[in-house]
Amino acid sequence: MSKSKDNGRDIYPDALRALALTVVVLGHWIATLPRMEDGYLVDTDHLLDIWPLAGLLTWLVQVVPLFVFVSAAVSTPGVERRWLARERQFHWWGGRALALTRPTVTYLAALSAFALISLFTGGRLLEPFNTSLTVHLWFLIMLLTVQALLPLSVAADRRFGLGAVFGLIGLAALVDLLRGQPGSVTDLLRLGELVTGSPGGIGWLNALLVWLLPQQLGIAWQKKRFRGAAMGLAIVILGALWLWGTTASGYPIGMVGRDFEGNSNMLPPTLALIGVMWLQVGLVLLLERPARALLATRLAARIVKIMGALGMPLYLWHKLAELPAAWVGERLGVPLDLGDPGEPNFWLGRLIWLGLCTLMVAPVMAAVVSFELTRKREVPTAQSRRMIVAGGVALMAGLIVSLGFGAMPGALIGLVGVVAASVLLRERAGKG
Repeated sequence: MSKSKDNGRDIYPDALRALALTVVVLGHWIATLPRMEDGYLVDTDHLLDIWPLAGLLTWLVQVVPLFVFVSAAVSTPGVERRWLARERQFHWWGGRALALTRPTVTYLAALSAFALISLFTGGRLLEPFNTSLTVHLWFLIMLLTVQALLPLSVAADRRFGLGAVFGLIGLAALVDLLRGQPGSVTDLLRLGELVTGSPGGIGWLNALLVWLLPQQLGIAWQKKRFRGAAMGLAIVILGALWLWGTTASGYPIGMVGRDFEGNSNMLPPTLALIGVMWLQVGLVLLLERPARALLATRLAARIVKIMGALGMPLYLWHKLAELPAAWVGERLGVPLDLGDPGEPNFWLGRLIWLGLCTLMVAPVMAAVVSFELTRKREVPTAQSRRMIVAGGVALMAGLIVSLGFGAMPGALIGLVGVVAASVLLRERAGKG
């Protein structure tokens, strides 16, 4: 099998991560539906709230598992090297946290400025977008959490192999069973209905177990515990059957947000979400050979490098682009609201909205990519375990507050925690 590499680095995983983040960004923009009255934006809807069949689209655009899967595969050799060198794994996580902290500080600072300006000018445009401007920060919280446990996941793979994967699935299933409390075989056939119709409670354990699963699968893939197009096809079929079975038992079709009845596969994660993971892992294997052939060119390597530099900043900034996109759309009289799915020109409205969002985010991304491709990759990380813990707590607190309270006042308060994290994670031994 040919290896698509750039200066010794395998770019297939990098391309997968770039693809995942791009799909998430486009999915978020498509799902945001501006609502206009007399040429002014008055509110926003979510595509899932007005079109039930959009749940099927989430089987394709819920690609966060793919990102976790690939990130774990890429990071596993480094974890093992640190074991051989007897280096502290804890400091590696501090470096990863700092790498996420720096662009997050910039984003929350800009968001806070937008929020304050909007507050003093009436806040008309901020209100419809307030919570959506920080809702995507949940991904950073989840990613930092599972990456903190990556050394334990690697250790589990070394000891149990694929048994570690099956163990996580079994635990996640047990959590759903305890949450749904089926009393009979008949109840098992409607487990999804019982689970998602019950309070989250113990189900929130799956916020860890389910997201650890793609990480465990990524480690196993890197260790070549499963490979090849035939295996990929088998896993894709497993994913399709898994999704059919879970949704038939009453789990929601959508893999993001909530459905019309307020049920969710994400809040907290459920067994149904694992079906999407199977589909994505299967496709990674099934398409690996043709994808590597496509990537084995200098142009492809350059595109992947640029997308790698752009990926996380684009993820952070893409929601904020919706606010100026709405403002420009108003001023130009662009028809942002062209009805609901099934009505004439609905998808034309989506394309117009995508174009405006891209136009608004492009200058920021140009500056970010230029900076990321030229700056040094040195990451000064705290040497003291105490400072890393303090920085991690400050970072998580800032992200959680921003997520929970939106741009106003969440970003303003959360910025304090994220700035503190940046300072603490840069602290050298002997300075604290």
